[in-house]
Amino acid sequence: MKRLGAISTTLLLLFFGTIVFAYAQHEGKDQGKSQPAHNEQQHSQPAARPAARPGPAYGGVYHGAVKSDGPTHGGVHHSGVPQHQGQVRSGFVQSRARSWDSEHRSWAQRGGYNGYRIPDDRFHQYFGRDHFFRIHGLPLLFVGGYPRFQYDGYWVTFMDPWPEGWNPNWFETDDVYMDYSGDGYYLYNRAHPGVGIAVNVSF
Repeated sequence: MKRLGAISTTLLLLFFGTIVFAYAQHEGKDQGKSQPAHNEQQHSQPAARPAARPGPAYGGVYHGAVKSDGPTHGGVHHSGVPQHQGQVRSGFVQSRARSWDSEHRSWAQRGGYNGYRIPDDRFHQYFGRDHFFRIHGLPLLFVGGYPRFQYDGYWVTFMDPWPEGWNPNWFETDDVYMDYSGDGYYLYNRAHPGVGIAVNVSF
């Protein structure tokens, strides 16, 4: 009787083992059918490359290397990113005031400054009349017809046209600085003291 029980247990195990083995082979066949197609795809297509870093197109890492194949409007790429120095100059020419006295407004006239406020310790390290720079060579684009450039990690956007009395290529040759003048941020040109262009600061 013990012998019969051992034989039936062995047969039962063999039966279940056969079923499990057959099931595993069936699953392997299903996977095998899709695998050659996957392998063929790998051999027929080049291996995926990691995403390319922005190339040398104007804007670099700041603007994702915008391609220059789109139309330009007034010398500025449809994305708002100038593609070469001629377009930058054209953008600045278009943002020049016809009559500074009637076209500019202070932050007080605008209802106050509502943009980002640079922390005082950082402001004193990189901004103010002792920290001047040139806009030429900084990441730059035009928003609503006005220049926007990046300085010290912040985007600085002109809210006014620039004075018609300034040299046409002042953005290339003149030292400028940003200061907070009671009611908001202004950009000052050291070659033209006392004239401040209202600017907005953002990330």
